[in-house]
Amino acid sequence: MKKPVLIVLIGPTGVGKTELSLSIAAHYHTSIISSDSRQLYKDLKIGTAAPTPAQLARVPHYFVGTLELTDYYSAAQYETEVLKKLDELFQTHPVVVMTGGSMMYVDAVCKGIDDIPTVDKETRELMIHRYETEGLEALCAELRLLDPEYYRMVDLKNPKRVIHALEICYMTGKTYTSFRTRTQKERPFRIVKVGLTRDREELYQRINQRVDEMMKEGLLEEAKRVYPYKQLNSLNTVGYKEIFKYLDGEWELPFAIEKIKQNSRIYSRKQMTWFKRDTEITWFHPEQKEEVLQFLDSQVNLD
Repeated sequence: MKKPVLIVLIGPTGVGKTELSLSIAAHYHTSIISSDSRQLYKDLKIGTAAPTPAQLARVPHYFVGTLELTDYYSAAQYETEVLKKLDELFQTHPVVVMTGGSMMYVDAVCKGIDDIPTVDKETRELMIHRYETEGLEALCAELRLLDPEYYRMVDLKNPKRVIHALEICYMTGKTYTSFRTRTQKERPFRIVKVGLTRDREELYQRINQRVDEMMKEGLLEEAKRVYPYKQLNSLNTVGYKEIFKYLDGEWELPFAIEKIKQNSRIYSRKQMTWFKRDTEITWFHPEQKEEVLQFLDSQVNLD
């Protein structure tokens, strides 16, 4: 019996994944799984460019708007839940589409995440309290002592990563590195990866335009609604953290908007650097819809 196929459509923020993913899903009469870690939060519709009600009506979507801002969620949870959902969807659909730009989430499903222990509530609360009272620098210094190898590779400006590594060190008495085996897990389905790319200037223009559109759609009002939760990791996100600076009185609004554009462009470069490492991706321009569908038909090879 032929294995079912997961089509993975990836690319940087603003490249045009949403529209093409809808066309691909319609072509195969199937559903879409979102691999955007911020679209999971139901209060962040505008700033995450979540699918619109009209788009959701065209094709069934999963992992969009299911979480509260206060919900803890990780790539490991995402891996478990998506695999369960795929198992269910593959009962009736030989092909499912997954799309989004969260690199860790895409890798979680395609390659698997190492079996890192779940952090208990007490350890999590202790580390969050320490982060709030002592600051990130103190935690980085401790990580350097407890797990020098991970300290050398982690993004030391990302509190979530630093805190999580320390939580594991505290809870298990072992280094976080010792749990990171990096072995690729076998999946009961085939994976076909399509990457979307544009010329840098073209992409940057689209990103700038998209930020202007988000502001017109009410991003400022959306950010005001979630402002009381601004310390949460779910809101440590481009588009919100810049507006919080404006709401705090630190920045003027036009400057905050320019910073959203700039930080989105920086994020798109990071995404492309990550994706370019993956030799399994076949690249297209988003307007090459027919070529993409022809390529997918040849790969999926449906009877």
